[in-house]
Amino acid sequence: MTSKPTPPDGLVIVDKPSGFTSHDVVAKMRGIARTRRVGHAGTLDPMATGVLVLGVEKATKLLGHLALTEKEYLGTVRLGQTTLTDDAEGELTSSTDASKVTRDAVDAAIAKLTGDIMQVPSRVSAIKIDGVRSYKRAREGEEFEIPARPVTVSSFAVHDIREAVADDGTPVLDLVVSVVCSSGTYIRALARDIGADLGVGGHLTALRRTRVGPYKLDEARTLDQLQQELTVMPIAEAASAAFPRWDVDARRARLLTNGVRLEMPEEYAGAGPVAVFDAEGRFLALVEEHRGKAKSLAVFG
Repeated sequence: MTSKPTPPDGLVIVDKPSGFTSHDVVAKMRGIARTRRVGHAGTLDPMATGVLVLGVEKATKLLGHLALTEKEYLGTVRLGQTTLTDDAEGELTSSTDASKVTRDAVDAAIAKLTGDIMQVPSRVSAIKIDGVRSYKRAREGEEFEIPARPVTVSSFAVHDIREAVADDGTPVLDLVVSVVCSSGTYIRALARDIGADLGVGGHLTALRRTRVGPYKLDEARTLDQLQQELTVMPIAEAASAAFPRWDVDARRARLLTNGVRLEMPEEYAGAGPVAVFDAEGRFLALVEEHRGKAKSLAVFG
């Protein structure tokens, strides 16, 4: 009797197809990797494509710490129409001629949404309001308010403005944009807010995530490619790419894996999660500096 091969520990960078939820991708990966231990870091809406970071086996313990990173997107914002969901998946709620909107007005609206801003997430989002998902409340026709949250849009650029005519005959403008932002930023909420500021309404018609933290689209594989060959970024490599690295000697490595809180070098104070490696280059743990000592977040060694 042959034993079942052990799935590798590591990250899988998926190029998510449109129409799949993040959970659909996880379910598919469980079949490809032949393990139940698969999770994802940071969801992507079904309409969106691009980088989705999955963890397999022990690497699932990294995911919660990877989610708080910068993300990069390419998208298309349609000015002149609003929808229930602030994207092309939702029912059309208004149409306004956008043909008179100037490039200067677009740039001014985008400038207001760049930097540290307060953003109200889309009503049809997974944000919990008093313990209930916002999209559930919206579907049930409830009237409710979503509080604004601080997000950072470090770059918001317009690469092209295209005149178009919507299916209902409304003259609209399609903006091809790129956005670099903090985790938790809703790109469709940016589309909604540009349109609102310009007085013509707006929604997102296409979105592709090109980067999550250090993981880029050129490292991503489609589900079909992964079915042919499971490409896993080893857990040590993934940790090195995402976190500051702290190399310790054999004695410290032994103490750390036995739960002893070691003194941490000052350079890691306030650095957030730090990846600890032993002298052989093995990834041992993820720790955080707490009162000068290494507080363990997850142990891998």
